Amino acid sequence: MAYHQVMAELYDKLMEDAPYDKWVTFTEAVLESYQVSGAKVADFGCGTGEITVRLSENGYEVTGVDYSADMLAIAEQKGTAANQTIRWIHQDLRELAGISQMDVVVSYCDVMNYITAKEDVQQVFKNVNKALSDNGLFIFDVHSLHHVEQDLVDHTFADVTDDSSYIWFCYPGESEGEMYHDLTFYHLQKDHYVRFDESHHQRTYSVATYRQLLENSGFEILKICGDFSVEMAFSEENAERIFFIAQKKDEIK
Repeated sequence: MAYHQVMAELYDKLMEDAPYDKWVTFTEAVLESYQVSGAKVADFGCGTGEITVRLSENGYEVTGVDYSADMLAIAEQKGTAANQTIRWIHQDLRELAGISQMDVVVSYCDVMNYITAKEDVQQVFKNVNKALSDNGLFIFDVHSLHHVEQDLVDHTFADVTDDSSYIWFCYPGESEGEMYHDLTFYHLQKDHYVRFDESHHQRTYSVATYRQLLENSGFEILKICGDFSVEMAFSEENAERIFFIAQKKDEIK
């Protein structure tokens, strides 16, 4: 089994406690709030398709986009097993092309935090604008600066099961909101454990920065929420995960 294929499979083990249902529930609450029905939805940075397949099962016409071909291969298997018709596209969000007339684009679970350079975030937002129909919605989340600084950097995380284990070191970068993750996995293959190592680079920005980049990309911000709650008052200092709900207002050429 190829290295990247194993890492894609281990991703699901690492993320087995991730609140995928909360992301789907949040999405549907937003669509209901803004009276969007029968939506064509694109999931940008869909990974192994957990959210994508759930949205398809709930009746949306869904397209999943990801940079990792190995992640997409697993996502496609899940879609087939669930008897769902989903379009899967292998593309870098910074160089996105060929996607248009989406009613909604969602991008969850740290995807935007992997876009670390501000100019690249700007380019991705412009690409999202081009992918949306007039007045389409863009919903995404990021780590809050507070969460990064207080709960992630300079911390170590670990988990051990019978067939796999990992240890995860998180340390700060040179810029505000920047962090690096060094992960070591041990995965049982037949009668022995195989070690795999991964390094990840993420950065989050202030709410004000994301607001400016969205406005520069032809969006109007409808609402900013914290921690999966559409209704609760938002606090940048207290929320761990910040959700932006933006609407396309101007066409980006």
